[in-house]
Order: sequence, then structure tokens, then C-alpha cells
Amino acid sequence: MLSFGSVVLGVSDVTRAAAFWMEALGYVPREGAKDHWVVLVPAEGAGPHLSLGFSETPVQDHPRVHLDLYAGDAAEQAAEVERLVALGAQRVDWDRYPDDPDFVVLADPDGNRFCIIDTSRG
Repeated sequence: MLSFGSVVLGVSDVTRAAAFWMEALGYVPREGAKDHWVVLVPAEGAGPHLSLGFSETPVQDHPRVHLDLYAGDAAEQAAEVERLVALGAQRVDWDRYPDDPDFVVLADPDGNRFCIIDTSRG
């Protein structure tokens, strides 16, 4: 039986991306980090790994795969959005928002899209 190992993001600057995601998620690099590849793991406890690999592929405006990060309610969602923007994320003018979205689309410093979800809305 297979198990989930890691989400992999292509980035143009591994060092910058690692700094952002470590601060955003409270992750640390697993041993063996290189200039072109790093695997980030939770600093405490278990959880998914985030691997960052050098890529020259352009960022997709509407990626087929993205990260969803969960916030407990609207207040936490708003606070996390502001915290991540202060760390270098950018707000995305998302043209596919529904009328009453429970998510906010951001981009990391490399332009990779991710969402902050208000999970209190079910």
C-alpha cells in the first residue's frame, strides 16, 4: 500500500521559497538540503512534507494542483492572510471566486498559488 510522502513545488529560488514556507508553516529543512532542492518537515510532530525544487517552468495562473491551508474561522483566516502577506505572499486577483467564497487565494514569493480556507463554514 502506498502512503502520501510529500507535496512538491517548483520554484525559481529555493532559498527564498524555503525561508517563506518555513516561516509560514513552522517547518524545518530535513537533512540533505541543497541549493536546488530542499524537503521541509514539521518542526514538531507529524504532517505532510513540502519539497521545493528548482524549476524554470513558468507559474500557471490557474494551476491544476495547489495547496489548501486551513484556518479555524474567518478571523483566523484574515489574520493568517495578513501574516503571510507580511512574509512575502501576494494577494491574487482570482477571477474564479464564487459569490460567497470560504477561501482567499494567495501566491508565494515564487508565484505559486495557494488558498487559505475558513473551515468554520463547512
